[in-house]
Amino acid sequence: MKKLFLVALLFGFSPMFAQDDNVDLTPDNSWLKVGLTAGIPVGDASDVSDFTVGADIRGQYLFNPNVAIGFASGYTHYFANDDFEDFGVIPAAAFFRYYFTPDGLFFGADVGYGFLANIDNNDGGLYLNPQVGYHNRDWNFYAYYQNTFAENDLNLSNVGVGVTYNIRFN
Repeated sequence: MKKLFLVALLFGFSPMFAQDDNVDLTPDNSWLKVGLTAGIPVGDASDVSDFTVGADIRGQYLFNPNVAIGFASGYTHYFANDDFEDFGVIPAAAFFRYYFTPDGLFFGADVGYGFLANIDNNDGGLYLNPQVGYHNRDWNFYAYYQNTFAENDLNLSNVGVGVTYNIRFN
């Protein structure tokens, strides 16, 4: 099932990343986003963890002033309660963002695979991360809901806030 999902993801998103001779990458349309997140586990994860922190890294290409795509990864660390060990999620995802104005409100979502760290008998599963936030030329501030639909009926979810800084490509 994992292989089928990864193949579908690869073929589904490959047209978005196809080479086009007319694409010109500039500091105004492409950049790297790096940042931090903090959240509270919900669902299954709230039974064994009370807090999450994470690192967020993204490569973004802005098609026009409103629509962006890219790759997202990072790490979300779940701090476990007394009787459990800490664990985490490492996403490999594509993302989409819609910016209403050059500075202001945005909506976005990451879709991909969440690899689980320090969880026995479970490699991971479908990763979703919808977001809503505020952005300007250099910063993004957002609220999110992150969910990894892992194997063996395990769903690791958290809600939180994040901030990223835009590093422009030259």
